[in-house]
Amino acid sequence: MTSTDRPAAEGSAVLVLEDGRSFRGRAYGAVGETFGEAVFNTGMTGYQETLTDPSYHRQVVVMTAPHIGNTGVNDEDPESARIWVAGYVVRDPARKPSNWRSVRGLDEELAAQGVVGISGVDTRALTRHLRERGAMRAGIFSGEAAAADGTALLERVRSAPAMTGADLCGEVATRERYVVPAHGTKRFTVAAVDLGIKGMTPYRMAERGIEVHVLPADSAPEDLYAVEPDGVFFSNGPGDPATADRPVALMRAVLERGTPLFGICFGNQILGRALGFGTFKLKYGHRGVNQPVQDRVTGKVEVTAHNHGFAVDAPLGTVSDTPYGRAEVSHVCLNDDVVEGLRLLDRPAFSVQYHPEAAAGPHDAAYLFDRFTALMGGGTDAGRSTGEQHSDNPHLEDRRA
Repeated sequence: MTSTDRPAAEGSAVLVLEDGRSFRGRAYGAVGETFGEAVFNTGMTGYQETLTDPSYHRQVVVMTAPHIGNTGVNDEDPESARIWVAGYVVRDPARKPSNWRSVRGLDEELAAQGVVGISGVDTRALTRHLRERGAMRAGIFSGEAAAADGTALLERVRSAPAMTGADLCGEVATRERYVVPAHGTKRFTVAAVDLGIKGMTPYRMAERGIEVHVLPADSAPEDLYAVEPDGVFFSNGPGDPATADRPVALMRAVLERGTPLFGICFGNQILGRALGFGTFKLKYGHRGVNQPVQDRVTGKVEVTAHNHGFAVDAPLGTVSDTPYGRAEVSHVCLNDDVVEGLRLLDRPAFSVQYHPEAAAGPHDAAYLFDRFTALMGGGTDAGRSTGEQHSDNPHLEDRRA
């Protein structure tokens, strides 16, 4: 990504897709050019959490909600230390933020962090195009870059790297181990493998009396077990899970030892690969805070927060034999029957394909952290150990309440 550091409320810009379609608009955020995979997010709220989610690394995010930026930007809601999206596409940016927590405008924040965006785009037409043709490479060009010949811009987009085959989690993960202390009395210790973790995730575990040691993505088994964990967590993250051989090997080492294990998003795909299942790229993925998922153990339907372009290829409705015992699909997306969760029946391990930390998003899936806590406390079934229980602590904090 290249850019200048000045805001651009006006000025021409163009979004170019790799299939040759283009959309004209106005410069938004930084001025310059950027490349990534064009994907759409259906959330009406939570744009600040979306922008700072490391799972969006190298993606040009199209917001389907037409009015973006009305609550501005604050210093409490970021999920990491920086914006990770490669580019940002909106239809109608707010002229002025209006929220008591806002400290600056969204366009100002994008410009300050060098994120090239475009506004004034017919995002409904763009979203329909991506749904029909699939997620694809894109480039946003503004300022002098937008004046270049269209054929030349298209060639530059087509020369950008694709998401398939991309090994990205090492680019967003922490380089050094750090600790998030338990709130109140410490009950358990968790080793969390950072593949692109969001800040709220260890916070949710800390609320439940868990001391979380966040480790780099390239950690070895001896690094992980040096913290003497009661459980191991594999986080969300960007890229193609088919490239994540080292995290898969690490997870297999955890499964061999039988340590309670919980994975989310990219961690779900890592568990799938560790069990011997394949992964595949979805046509346009699931991104937003309104995705319906059924917990096949309880039968309950939950509204959940998603950000994934790949999925696990595991059979629905049957129990599979794996090197670590029997496994089954525990959660499924009701829109398209995509696998949204796995669980082992003979070892304390489970995962989901979405984000239960609710940042941003609904709180329907918060109970999954309670399931993990129950496993570390001696429960043997990742699906039935807590049943319909949503929390064993009625006073859990919400830092954004």
